[in-house]
Amino acid sequence: MEVVFQSKIESNKKQQEDFLRLAPMERFYRFLKLSEISIKLFPIKNNKQKSNNFIIIIKE
Repeated sequence: MEVVFQSKIESNKKQQEDFLRLAPMERFYRFLKLSEISIKLFPIKNNKQKSNNFIIIIKE
């Protein structure tokens, strides 16, 4: 493992360069993966427990 000391601006620039070096399709897949990870972190308002019960809901 290599430890690198750099400023936040330098770090962000390197991350951006590494990202732009990827193929367009790979960039898209990384975006989707990051989106999936981020959406899982949001709190859910209605947390339903999964069960094996058969439930019929009739809306009028």
